Order: sequence, then C-alpha cells, then structure tokens
Amino acid sequence: MSKIITLQLSPKLSADAESYTSMAAREAGIKREDVALVRVLKRSIDARRKPVKVNLTLELFIDQEPQPDPIHFDYPDVSNSTEVIVVGSGPAGLFCALRLIELGYKPILLERGKEVLPRKHDIAQINRNQAIDPDSNYAFGAGGAGTFSDGKLFTRSKKRGDYNKALQTLVFHGATPEILYEAHPHIGTDKLPRIISNICQTIVRQGGEIHFSSRVSGFTLRNGKIVGVSLGEQKIEAAAVVLATGHSAKDIYRTLHRDGVRLEAKACAMGVRIEHPQRLIDSIQYHQPERGEYLPAASYSLVNQVDGRGVYSFCMCPGGFIVPAMTRQEESVVNGMSPSNRGSVWANSGLVTEVRIADFEHLIPEHGALAGLVFQEQLERAARENGGDKQIAPAQRVSDFVAGRRSTSLPITSYVPGLVCSRLDEWMPQFISTALRKGIASFDRRMRGYLTSEAIVVGVESRTSTPVRIPRDKETLMHPEVQGLFPSGEGAGYAGGIISAALDGERIAEAVAKYIG
Repeated sequence: MSKIITLQLSPKLSADAESYTSMAAREAGIKREDVALVRVLKRSIDARRKPVKVNLTLELFIDQEPQPDPIHFDYPDVSNSTEVIVVGSGPAGLFCALRLIELGYKPILLERGKEVLPRKHDIAQINRNQAIDPDSNYAFGAGGAGTFSDGKLFTRSKKRGDYNKALQTLVFHGATPEILYEAHPHIGTDKLPRIISNICQTIVRQGGEIHFSSRVSGFTLRNGKIVGVSLGEQKIEAAAVVLATGHSAKDIYRTLHRDGVRLEAKACAMGVRIEHPQRLIDSIQYHQPERGEYLPAASYSLVNQVDGRGVYSFCMCPGGFIVPAMTRQEESVVNGMSPSNRGSVWANSGLVTEVRIADFEHLIPEHGALAGLVFQEQLERAARENGGDKQIAPAQRVSDFVAGRRSTSLPITSYVPGLVCSRLDEWMPQFISTALRKGIASFDRRMRGYLTSEAIVVGVESRTSTPVRIPRDKETLMHPEVQGLFPSGEGAGYAGGIISAALDGERIAEAVAKYIG
C-alpha cells in the first residue's frame, strides 16, 4: 500500500524532487531506494508569516506495490445516437457535450464564433485597435471567454459535481498534471487554446458535431416544448436544447424575451480592473523585498463590507495582463488573463461591488427582466464615451481615484490598446465609485501599499456575472415553462468560473439524459 506524507519545506526544497522524496522516505521510515514512485497530492504556500513555507502532501509508492494508472477516458461513438443541441462552446457547453457522449447522446454544438486559430487573429486585431468582430473576440469563439483567460481552476462549491474528474479531463486533453494538486491551479492563456482544440477534436471524433460561425437567432417552440433552434433561415431540431451561451450573449436574452420565454433580473457585480506592479504585490504578500527564484507571482483575495455593500477582488491575475473584453465597438469592457508562467511584471484583478436589483429598478417598468442588462450597457457605453479612440480605455491612478482628483499622467500598463486619463467617479454610478473608493482604503489597511500612485484602475469590469437569470427547476434543471430547455453555466446565472461552469454543464447533461430517457 502507498503512504501519505505531509512536509513543510522552504520554497527551494519544495522545488527539488530528490530532496523532498528523500525527506518523505525518512519520515515514512523506509529507504530512499525503496520508493518506486512519489506523487504530489497537494501543494500550497503558507505566507502568513516569515519565512514563507510550502506545504507539500506526497504519496509514496513502495517497490512491488501497484502504481496509479495514467489518466484516461474511453468515450463511446455516438454518431447514430439521439441528438441534443448545445448552444455555446465555453466550459459549460464543452463539458456538457463530453458528458452527453459518455451517456450515449450525440451533441450538436453551435458556436457563434470561430475556431481557435482564426479567433486568435481577430483578438490580435482588437489589441491593435482595429474593428471588433461581434462574433469573434475575447468572449465568443471556441472555448468561450475561458480560452483566453488566466485559466484559474478553483471553485468554492462542493455541491456541483466531481471537481477532480473535471481537472483530470483537462489533463487528458493536454493540461499539465500540476493542476491536480496545486491549491490554486491554473493553466494559462498560452496553453488553453491547444486544450480547447483537443476537446473539440474528441467531440467530433466520437461522433458529435461542432458548427462554428453559427449564431442562434431564434427558438422553435411547440405547445410549451422546445424542439430546435434557428440559424437565420436554417432550422435544426433535436430532443433537447442546452443554453450555455456565456454572460456576454445579450442577443440571446433578448431573443428569449421576444419569444415569450420567462427570464428573471438578478443581482450582479460591477466595477473596475485594478493593476499594480507585481513586485509590489510580491513584497506585500511574501513580507520580503523580492520573492526569489522559487516562489510564484503572489496573488491576493480581498473582501469587505462598505456601508452594507460588498466590495471584493475577483479573477485575480498575478503576472498577467489587462485585455479588451468588449463585444461591440460602442462599449469599453476590460478583463484580465495570465500566461502559464505568470511572468508579466504586472498584477491585475477585478475590483467590484454588489449591484442589486434595487439599483436598477427604475429601468424595470420599461425593460422588465432585462433592466439589469440595460444598466450594464449604460455603464459600458459611459466608459467608452470617456475613453479614447477605439479600445483605448479610461483610467486613473488609484491614489487619485480614492482622493477624488483627476490623474495628470498614468504609469506604464499591461493594457496594449492604451489608456487615457479620466475621473471615473464623474461618470460611474455614485454607489459604485463610492463603494470602490472606500473598499480600496480598507484593503490598504490589510495590505499596506495597496493604495498607491503606482497602481491604476481601468474601466470597466462589468461582466463578472450576468444581470439576467434564465430560470430552471431545482429538480429537473429544466426551464419551468419550456420542456426540453436546459439553461447552463455563467450566461444562465448558475456558475462563476471555468470549473463551476464545467461542472454545471455536466450536471445539465445528466438532467438531459434523464429527461430524454
């Protein structure tokens, strides 16, 4: 049988496999030469005090003992099986499709955007301040918003499904095994596109279909049941329809609303991207001037209540970049991403506050369940009007933002399209700017140096979550009034990241199988 050993090591020793294997063998009371295999089960950094330590949990396999098999999935051929339409190829859509295949159903995956390689070209155009393709950008295309993101693989929810299976699925399709044991695993925007391509190849190889550049324009409803979707003049029918469109598919909400499918307004969060020099975050978090060779770029997670309203960091990207995440030219929307090595000299994070239904209830009489969507669009247009040409975004030094004064200059930034000085509090809703300013001041008391003129806030981070929910029954996971319609993932209001969306997609696939069966 194998033995589990936990060690607390210096960062240098934790990076030396021979050293920690010898130490684990000694701790287990066996000889080093008797260890046939050592497997890292968990790795986490303890930076609560100096010196920084690394907690390492190892599994030792002794000679002659059975060793773990490599990760492998055997997907059946579903070429001639019952068809299920899956709208959207983000994490929810892709993992739903894979699980449908496992259950013996044929997914017909419809993606409004392009495949990975042509999508990369369109994103490069956006970064060069060229025109935005509304169907191929950071939000839309193969893999959805998750393809060009930090690739953080962390969820606090333990109720959605098998978290480890989701990570193993990613490893099977090309992710590094480290994601199986890191306390806060991530893949990196440089590696995700290849993994997404591999998942798409699995779906097609096993008999599923993926149709890119296929924007859904309508839904076919008969007697309270959905039987298919429209792609312009083309109609496709199937036994069920899964909606996994992501939080930026605003036209889908409006199409559902037009077709009489009930939607609900929901609370969400909006704010800015905040960017610091990575060396500053490292020095704060690791309690030393330099992080050194063996520690990763430091991250943070901050939350506080300001006048009864939550303010928190979101999607923190150490060693990362701020990117233009708008889907239309008249918007200014930013997001963050990191490469796998997190090697950028900047650290950025979403910094957002609660937006409650009461904050946009004045829009409800005219727009109903879409009122939050209209509020979101108003903020994104205001950011564009106060930014520069094309994708140049409005920004302010953090010290000036908190003090309520205009910045006369801005530091060098990771945001490639460029920034322009703007007083964000003059055009943002007052409750958002006030909460953010007070939140930053409170965070500085926890992380001394967080409030600094070296950092900037960039507008706007408005799509941390959708302001619209597509309702679904708790038991069947199906829309309460439309049989066969299964809302899934972030866009439907039921997830908040790559893993939570992926697990939600798997749950939906199982609900679809139960419905059809």
